[in-house]
Amino acid sequence: MAQTFQTLADVIALLDGMPAPDGAALTAAQTRDRLLTKPPGALGRLEQIASWYCSWRGDGRARITAPQIIVFAGNHGVAAQGVSAFPPEVTVQMVANFRSGGAAVNQLARQFGARMDVHALDLDRPTWDFTQMSAMDPPDFLAAFAVGWNAVDPAADLLVAGEMGIGNTTSASAIAHALWGGQAQDWTGRGTGVDTRGLEIKARVVAAGVRRHADSSGQPLEILRCLGGRELVAMTGAILRARHLSVPVILDGFICTAAAACLEAARTGALDHCIAGHVSAEPGHEMALAKLGKEPLLSLGMRLGEGSGAALALSIVQGALACHSGMATFAEANIAGG
Repeated sequence: MAQTFQTLADVIALLDGMPAPDGAALTAAQTRDRLLTKPPGALGRLEQIASWYCSWRGDGRARITAPQIIVFAGNHGVAAQGVSAFPPEVTVQMVANFRSGGAAVNQLARQFGARMDVHALDLDRPTWDFTQMSAMDPPDFLAAFAVGWNAVDPAADLLVAGEMGIGNTTSASAIAHALWGGQAQDWTGRGTGVDTRGLEIKARVVAAGVRRHADSSGQPLEILRCLGGRELVAMTGAILRARHLSVPVILDGFICTAAAACLEAARTGALDHCIAGHVSAEPGHEMALAKLGKEPLLSLGMRLGEGSGAALALSIVQGALACHSGMATFAEANIAGG
């Protein structure tokens, strides 16, 4: 049965009851790593990734067999202020492209054997312009959160949460600015490719939105409600649901990271089951990852969104587990020195 949420307190209760990694599985994974047919540390970060993954799956010799990629789509009222190089109609068109298998993330999902799902959230009803009022009222926020929560397949063993929404890098920049301060322009990038004039407008809109909702300071979920979008909220619902299912998550780009950061700001450690897939070309993303203490797996100058960077990083995590769980030990291979 689909889960529903009546009040923000319902979401906060989920943050208070998050499961921890399995310490015994972590120890088993680290012990196994020391016995594999390689010098200690020879696989670099792959060894750490494998142990991290095993600790969340409760299996010292885990494998990835059922990865899931979910793309959430939403439209933003703030887009009317000229913060994007594309019109809001593109969100609808891209959802059709996802569903027909024509987007970049579809190809990566197919390449790496991931199930892919698409959820469009009230595209005919954009959020409100957050420079004028809260982007969402509480019922809208809770409905979007529920979409994300219910979208995660309990049988999945790794999750990528992606997004599509014209104007959503503006929301991400405003959230980051509200969470971590600094200047609006520090967190604001070109997104879909706005020109210099567009970038100036975008930074002003970000600053205005954060000023407008200054009373949300110190309340991360309120920051997300006031400055975010339905697809950002849905991503947080999916990421938190994954935590309750002990499903590891690969974070995508700036938008996903900004949304997820609201969970971490609300409860330290809320993103311990998450790894950063890549660092995007958006200037705020590298700073956000540094604030969260997440070292990205890839740095390829990507800024597409839709979960594409995290989907590509899925191959790295798959490789780490293939080596960890598939390699022979020194004893098994009858090699001296183990």
